Amino acid sequence: MGTSKTASRRTGSRTVADDPVLITDARLARSQDIEMRQRRYVMTMIIRTTCFCTMFFVPGWWKIVAISAAAVLPAIAVVLANARDNRTYPGDIAQPDDEAATMLALAPGPVIRGEVDETH
Repeated sequence: MGTSKTASRRTGSRTVADDPVLITDARLARSQDIEMRQRRYVMTMIIRTTCFCTMFFVPGWWKIVAISAAAVLPAIAVVLANARDNRTYPGDIAQPDDEAATMLALAPGPVIRGEVDETH
């Protein structure tokens, strides 16, 4: 699998890529991601409240089911609310340039000769 460089050109204040962008690789907008996570949290908490209220109206072992669901759902709601879109797309992965890969980061410095003194 080879790597391909995306050629781009500047037109005015924006960069136009020569290669097309795959929409399936695009992340959700941050505001949409937050809105979706908030909606999942609220829906889970509505179900929890329903389970809690149901416990007063159901007989027998259904009370235990309703109480258990009401106890577990807050943890599930938090996990779902924190599950964000972590997809990466090729634009996020830095590809080293051929010229940059051959250049040294620092020039070699002078070597200072010395002795080790092991006395206390």
